[in-house]
This record gives sequence, structure tokens and C-alpha cells, in this order.
Amino acid sequence: MSTAPVYEIDVAAFHADPYPDLKRMRADAPVAFVPQLGATLFTRREAIAREEKRTDVFSSDQPQGLMTLLMGQNMMRKDGEAHAAERRATFPAFSPRTVRDVWTAQFRSAAHAILDRIAPSGGCDLVRDYAMPVSAEALKAITGLTNMDWREMDRVSQGMIDGIANYTGDPAVEARCRDCTASIDAHIDARVDALRAAPDLSLVSVQLEAGLPMDSLRANVKLAISGGQNEPRDAIAGAAWALLTHPDQLALIRAGGADWRAAFEEYARWISPIGMSPRRVARADTAEGVTFAPEDRVFFMFGSGNRDEAAWMDPDVFDMTRDTRGSLAFGAGPHFCAGAAASRAMIADVALPLLFERLPGLRLAGDVHIAGWAFRGPTRMPAAWD
Repeated sequence: MSTAPVYEIDVAAFHADPYPDLKRMRADAPVAFVPQLGATLFTRREAIAREEKRTDVFSSDQPQGLMTLLMGQNMMRKDGEAHAAERRATFPAFSPRTVRDVWTAQFRSAAHAILDRIAPSGGCDLVRDYAMPVSAEALKAITGLTNMDWREMDRVSQGMIDGIANYTGDPAVEARCRDCTASIDAHIDARVDALRAAPDLSLVSVQLEAGLPMDSLRANVKLAISGGQNEPRDAIAGAAWALLTHPDQLALIRAGGADWRAAFEEYARWISPIGMSPRRVARADTAEGVTFAPEDRVFFMFGSGNRDEAAWMDPDVFDMTRDTRGSLAFGAGPHFCAGAAASRAMIADVALPLLFERLPGLRLAGDVHIAGWAFRGPTRMPAAWD
């Protein structure tokens, strides 16, 4: 175990709102061992950005990590050339050019169809009825799993997210996760022959063309689903909630003083849909005055780094005029999110502007519930419009 000071948390309270504890840790114990999580947490932005790059010490290769055990060893759980090779193989599916020339039009078409369906109702739950299907339809296109219903895409993503955050070892959560990964494997198998016959720029197809082993291909598709459904879904609904609860910020967009990308980037800093990234200590070393032993578990707390008082003025405030270039929302090191360009296009260029354009008088119509610390976002968001 590391020599970091111990910081105790109430797990339920931390899940409901981690920010008070994270603020205290940044001030009093910026590198702290949390026994309830079985990990040492880095909570300051500068240290996270620096140490995440030292993959020889803080390794992404975690053979006994929940993600590897439940989803297979994807490229996010590899370092060095092994990681780089798979990143190169998958790049055609995620490149900014592919996003611009191929995926954005499909994102827009799907979002319009979803809005056509919900607009006449005058009200809905924006998480369930808008953000969820928009994110899932986009992910179906990018992965190549066009044979999967959008509801199943959301189910399997949530099941994996719950599974890889199951640090308390709930067997029911693990069982649901394994059921979800089996569903993904079956949908991949059903698409392979067609994509071999007619290759495209989808993730399954580009990996087949690159000759990646099927276990790597499957693991990388599961990675894309686990990170490409829940986080964009949460960011679409969450950013809409932020704008509706900060009318001055929404007015700034409408007056041309800010754009939708500023809204998304600031929301992703402020709330951080991906709040944490785990690492395994590969060799004994010292960081921030704390000594680490091999096989120690470390959590880089992106959500905390994004609220670091040393990095931003008034970090607990949603302010689209701030410079967010230091945000850790997509990571900071060699594992910087491969899907960042797709996320920005789907959320900031399509989902948010169309939502406010197509639903005049959009407003909240009930309590919004936000939860999570490893992954954080709204679980419900009742809304109405004129």
C-alpha cells in the first residue's frame, strides 16, 4: 500500500456528490488513500496531468482490473507500442476528417428523426428520450453495429459502466455486465461477414482491415461503447441542464458571445462525465512525496483536477467565458480519448444546437437528479416546451 495519508469517505454520499470530499482532499491530502475504494487518489490537476504521462510507473496495463476482467484487454489498458499499434488501427474510424465527412451528417439525421418523434409531445425526459437515443444512434454508426437497437446499445453500455465501477464487488452487477458483453459479442459476430465483404470506416470494419485479433477487436468495440454511449448521453443532457439553470449563459450563446462548443467544454470541465481513470503501479516509485509499491491501485481523479482552485478561478462556477484548454475531460496523456472529435461534433455541433432550435421555450419541468463519481451525469431530466 502507498504511504499516502488515509482519507475516509461515505460511499453513498460520495456517489451523490463527490465534490466536497475532493475539495477537502485537494486542500489537506492531495494524494490520499481511500480505504473504501482500495486506491490512492490524485486530486490536483497539475499532478494528474504530469503523472498520467509516466506510464512506466502508473501503468494502464491492469490484468486484474475490472475493465480487463469483464471486457477484455482493450487499447486503453495497454501502454507503449502495444497501445500505439491499436490506436493506429482504429484511427480511421475516429479521425477528425472521418467525423467531419462521414459521421456528422449521420449524427444530424438521427437527431432530427428523434426530435421529429418527441417534439409534438410538448414534454419528455431529456435523458431517456433525447440524449440516450442520440448518443446510441451515433455509436451504432461509428462502431458498425447497425444491427443493435439503440435501447440495447444504452443497456449494454450502462451494464459495462456499472461493472467496471463495481469496486464493492456486487455479484449482481458483475452478472449484468457479463450479460451485456455477451450481447456485444453476438452483435459483432453477426456483422463481420458483411463488413468483410463491404468495408467501411466503422470501428469493426477498420480493425478487420488492419488484421487485429478478434479478442482485441471485441475489447476495443466494448471500450468504444462503454465510453461512447454513457458519457455523450450524460454530457448532452447535462449541458442542456447547465444552460437551462444558467439563463445568462444561454443568453450569451443566443447573442453570439459564445458558442455551443464553449458550452460543452465548460460543462465537461465543471461536471466531468468521466470523473476518474485507474492505474496500476508497475514499479516502486515516489510521487508528490508519497511512496508507491508495485501493484498499488491509483485513481487519477479528473473530476477533481477540473475543479482545482490552482488551475481555475471560481472552479465550482459554470462559466463559458473561461479558458478550458487545461481541462482533463478527455484525459491528458497518451490515452487521451480517441473519440474526442466525434464527441465534440455530436454534442456541440449537433445535439445541443438542434435541441434548443427544435424545441422552443425549452424548460425544466421537475427535479433533475445527478449522480456518480467515476462516471457522473443526470439520471433523469423532465422538460417541457411550447
